[in-house]
Amino acid sequence: MPSAGERQPLIPNGTRGRCGRMPWSFTQGVAFVPTLLVCWSSAAFIISYVIAVLCGHVEPLFPYISDTGAKPPESGIFGFMINVSAFLGAATMYTRYLIIKKQNEVTNFIAPYFNIITLIIGVVGCVGMGVVASFQELAVPAVHDGGALVAFVCGVVYIVFQTIISYKSRPEWSTPCICYIRLALSIMSFIAAIPMIVCASVISITKIDWNPGEKDYMYHFVSAVCEWIVAFGFVFYFLTFIKEFQRVTVRISTEMHENF
Repeated sequence: MPSAGERQPLIPNGTRGRCGRMPWSFTQGVAFVPTLLVCWSSAAFIISYVIAVLCGHVEPLFPYISDTGAKPPESGIFGFMINVSAFLGAATMYTRYLIIKKQNEVTNFIAPYFNIITLIIGVVGCVGMGVVASFQELAVPAVHDGGALVAFVCGVVYIVFQTIISYKSRPEWSTPCICYIRLALSIMSFIAAIPMIVCASVISITKIDWNPGEKDYMYHFVSAVCEWIVAFGFVFYFLTFIKEFQRVTVRISTEMHENF
């Protein structure tokens, strides 16, 4: 990380304002953290979906993400992988918090409390993901739905706040291209989250085997489509962290006390 006394641009000379000439190496700095989060979360969604469809537990056309992990054997895979995703998400958010904190010591572009609040909201969203993974949809629907609501609402607020931080940190720490991409993903996720929540709230029954023509099917379909949009909006948003994480090194300091 740059020291407090140095003013080092996040983008190397000659690449500021562009989407990037720097190679996307996932082994530089701590870029492996968001990279692993993106790959693992995408795999969690896709693997559980494929297994659920092949087993005939859900219809192929846009089931809820949770529906793809409601029955065994995919339920065990879904629960494990989403819990790991929640941990990786929290680790990525905390690393992002440390990066912004260090950058802010140099250029003072935001109030420190805004960075802390953004981290707290993001971690609460990760806890919601853990609840979704641990409490199955058909077993305890109220707890499961509450966790999903917390995860999606906090997730949307988190990426919106991160977009604000990105714009505040220009031009030293963010490029216009990255800001535009994050803004587009934030707007897309925010807009999709509204019908997702509204339509889900008016569905009168809890089930995973939906068929066209059934009561509340249209609400289910719209809500499920929007849920997938929001979920992959989060995934692609964290993808934009990779280049910034390339330029960062995080070290753990250990001190041994005399009375240990």
